[in-house]
Amino acid sequence: MSDSLKGKRIAILATDGFEQVELTQPMEALRAAGADVELISPTLDSIQGMHHDQPGEKFSVDYAIDQVDSGRYDGLVLPGGVANPDSLRTDPRCIEFIRDFFEQHKPVAAICHGPWTLIEADVVRGRKVTSWPSLRTDLLNAGAEWLDQECVVDDGLITSRKPDDLPVFCGKLIEEFIGGHPVGQTA
Repeated sequence: MSDSLKGKRIAILATDGFEQVELTQPMEALRAAGADVELISPTLDSIQGMHHDQPGEKFSVDYAIDQVDSGRYDGLVLPGGVANPDSLRTDPRCIEFIRDFFEQHKPVAAICHGPWTLIEADVVRGRKVTSWPSLRTDLLNAGAEWLDQECVVDDGLITSRKPDDLPVFCGKLIEEFIGGHPVGQTA
């Protein structure tokens, strides 16, 4: 176990329908690096993970979105799954929470369908990103440059395509969170 992220507090924002491995692997990697990781959701209810289209485990939420302030965190992780970001992007509190990380120039990592929330937060314009392929047009229409790569890092914004990319994604998000590389100004 490393202490490279000791003293760092990382938020994972998710709700029902998240792709379970896209939450658990980054959470485990961050904790192994010494970070304090907290699961944030719209409510304090437990949330349902998914293994693609099959139900996975339920996870206890540490804090409801109304109980936290982005200022207490050093970074943010946004797992995918189809239902999770689709629900989060319709919640103004969640979108404001995400946008705050960009305004505070803190690193943000999003995988698979997670970048849907970044579109709603209007923080991808002029940025290089990747995602699950079906989000390509949405990201392009939002002003991003979409790349078909396992992981794209653009000034503190770490994006990845799918569960198969998790080893690289987890390594890059830890690198960015260690370095405290800030997320650049949005256009």
